[in-house]
Amino acid sequence: MALPLGVALVSAVAFLPGTASARPAAVPDTPASVSQALGLPTADAASMSYVVNVRPGKGSAERAKKAIAKAGGDVVIAYDKIGVIVVHSANPDFAKTIRKVKGVDSAGATRTAPLSAQADDALESERPLTAQEAKAAAGKASAGQDELEPLQWDLPAMKADKAHKVSLGSSKVTVGVLDSGVDDTHPDIAPNFDREASASCLGGVPVQKGDAWRPVAGESDHGMHVAGTIAAAKNGTGVTGVAPGVKVASLKVAEPATGMYYTEAVVCGFMWAADHGVDVTNNSYYTDPWLFNCKTDADQKALVDAVGRASKYAERKGAVNVAAAGNAKTDLAQDEILDESSPDDTTPVPRVIKTKDCLDLPSQLPGVVTVSATGAKGIKSSYSNYGNGVVDIAAPGGDSTKYQAPNAPAVDGRILSTLPGGKFGYKAGTSMASPHAAGVAALLKSTHPHASAARIKALLYRQADAMACTKPYDYDADGKVDAVCEGGRNKNGFYGVGMADALDAVRK
Repeated sequence: MALPLGVALVSAVAFLPGTASARPAAVPDTPASVSQALGLPTADAASMSYVVNVRPGKGSAERAKKAIAKAGGDVVIAYDKIGVIVVHSANPDFAKTIRKVKGVDSAGATRTAPLSAQADDALESERPLTAQEAKAAAGKASAGQDELEPLQWDLPAMKADKAHKVSLGSSKVTVGVLDSGVDDTHPDIAPNFDREASASCLGGVPVQKGDAWRPVAGESDHGMHVAGTIAAAKNGTGVTGVAPGVKVASLKVAEPATGMYYTEAVVCGFMWAADHGVDVTNNSYYTDPWLFNCKTDADQKALVDAVGRASKYAERKGAVNVAAAGNAKTDLAQDEILDESSPDDTTPVPRVIKTKDCLDLPSQLPGVVTVSATGAKGIKSSYSNYGNGVVDIAAPGGDSTKYQAPNAPAVDGRILSTLPGGKFGYKAGTSMASPHAAGVAALLKSTHPHASAARIKALLYRQADAMACTKPYDYDADGKVDAVCEGGRNKNGFYGVGMADALDAVRK
């Protein structure tokens, strides 16, 4: 499965692979298979999920819907504002047939396994915070600090601790977390949770009933960790978020059993966020089942088109979209990359992809802020992807304590944040770097409430603290160069324009 782009580190780094204008009163044209999590019946065993992308205009959409029915497809939901239709069909020639219809730009399967045959691949667990660490941290907290803040080396790394003395951010700003769900009952999340902007998007259909945005027992805690990094409340206890005064919303897009982030759910997440006033979206994942989606492949092109249309729509509506660069320590700027993990919902088939044709979704889409990770010593994290002209900005994502140990009183080189059930724990990954940058974007939006998404991004880049290439880069000190950074001090492949700066973000 495509891991959300956060990795759990034990003794060393563990590398893991990666709307409608308003919520519908009822799910339109829903076949028997949206998802068990939505409380709907199960799909036919042979059914596949598709996206059909049509040209703007009512005529193209209506013509496509008629052709979809004729080809044996059932419309799950249609996002008419961007011309994306989610469909289920058991016809193996469905996509090939629909691509011939006038007004259809692209169509393709969003997965390679039938809806009822998804594999279960549990995520590796994080390291929980120990009672001894919590007690020791509380004893070292200074006036104005939350109890666990002394363990958060990541906040001073981007001057967030100094920023909080100026502003905590505005409660009128909301960051949408497209992820595995957020536990809004957590004491550090509850004060800042935006219920109205939250929904489950499983199967591509937005649902709020029954607090559908929450992770249930046994589901990934990834989204919860991300949410705390962004907006854990500064309330005297627990941890502190980068922007502890802003709101956070949960857009649940990861399948409960598999942890997969499929196109239809990602599209729904962007659309729901756009139409419910979300100012920043955080995307710490890649869209399954392909690590890279190649526009030269008809199915994968449809996925690029669908997610691209949704992310552009969100940006047009004012949202800054922030995404993780990935954890494969790969130079994304090279001409060709060996992809050995795709498709990750059936049997991977090694392939060499050409980067001019193939994109990691959503991080490499136009307009999306791509974030690399740094560790406690202020250099690129051992696992972080990089690439001159690909990475836009850097932020703390943590690393193995063995490679980048923090200064005392912090004790772990990973990122400490919230977990479900009122708990806390450490994780590391570009998944953890992205929410740090998203938090800074939220502080910027708080300082400049009327600024467009383009303006917020420009300020985010302009205010970043430049970081020169790390040369030689030998993270494990074995005498061998582990990666080569290209570019200059003001912009390079490891750090983009540099470290996201929270303090500058709150200065008017």
